[in-house]
Amino acid sequence: MRHPIRPLAPAAAALAAGLLLAGCADAEPMPEVTQGARPTAAPTTKAPAAAASRATVGGPGTACALPVAFAVAEKWTPKAVEDPENPEFAALTRQGPATVRCEVDAKPAGHVGYLRVWTAGKGPARTALEGFVKAAQNTSGVTYTESGSGAGPVTEVTYTVYNKLMEQSKEERAFAVATPKGTVIVHLGGLDTAEHRAMIPAYELARTTLKAL
Repeated sequence: MRHPIRPLAPAAAALAAGLLLAGCADAEPMPEVTQGARPTAAPTTKAPAAAASRATVGGPGTACALPVAFAVAEKWTPKAVEDPENPEFAALTRQGPATVRCEVDAKPAGHVGYLRVWTAGKGPARTALEGFVKAAQNTSGVTYTESGSGAGPVTEVTYTVYNKLMEQSKEERAFAVATPKGTVIVHLGGLDTAEHRAMIPAYELARTTLKAL
């Protein structure tokens, strides 16, 4: 029997495995969004390649069908979660009111972690995010902030999770936005706090380029 997900384990190799995701061998290439240069009278320095062109996820033809789209950091690989509604795997595909839909894997970029995109029903983003965090175990230092995005008001949370098996704490964060199609939660996880902090630029790229579809 083919399982849509692999259980998470405390060891680094198991954490790196993440979810078993839908294959994308036949998927169309993700479109690139190119920022146009503003003409100036004086010559300017050439923009870095990473800033000039970004792959996106969430829109038509991309790896994951989502109510939002955002830019993906270089070498990060998005794939859709296979059969997330299957109740047999609810312990791994659901957290509070949210169901996981997409994982953007950081391993090709040299990190042990991911961005996971979850969806919940229609309602305030803060309510869905609070339910998401409360469903996690051994959390502390939970802090919520409010900001804006191209998709509307965003609620963000930072918190610490204690892993009893590994006997260590690690930082985590997520943001949520309400859309006409439901609430979207983007969560940054990682092997440990060092990996988490190294991946924050990819998380910030997703938040700052977010737009509703």
